[in-house]
Amino acid sequence: MNVSYRPIGVIRSKHTQSESAPIQPVYAAGCRGRVEILPEFADGLRDLEGFSHIYLIYHLHQAPAAKLSVKPYLQDAEHGVFATRAPARPNPIGLSIVKLERREGSVLYVDGLDILDGTPLLDIKPYCARFDCIQPTRNGWQDDVDETTARHRGARRG
Repeated sequence: MNVSYRPIGVIRSKHTQSESAPIQPVYAAGCRGRVEILPEFADGLRDLEGFSHIYLIYHLHQAPAAKLSVKPYLQDAEHGVFATRAPARPNPIGLSIVKLERREGSVLYVDGLDILDGTPLLDIKPYCARFDCIQPTRNGWQDDVDETTARHRGARRG
């Protein structure tokens, strides 16, 4: 089976090097940018400005080669890639929840970008607390990492 996607737009941010970009939107507050939607998809943005947050689904165009075992930024221990959000995946697809500040035509202005400049955008979905906020949760090995360590490692800004 062959699956292919075409970008619906491009993500613009100040992040040009993966080594200095924040690792997850929660550590990217104040990292603003824009999402530029291709003209043929602009009508699909209608009513999106009513949502405070959106999911950006994108192609990790600078991802390293895929691995099934990786060492995530939060720990120095290896885990299966599917138990992490590491970019070295068989299908380099990224997912981020960002704050939608405003829409101007086919451009979305967002905050909380942990995404590299020039990243191809595959899809947008609205964040809906009614559907997406699940409590209680288990967070696997991540529950072993204290918040101070996570913030220090995740906010790396260059």
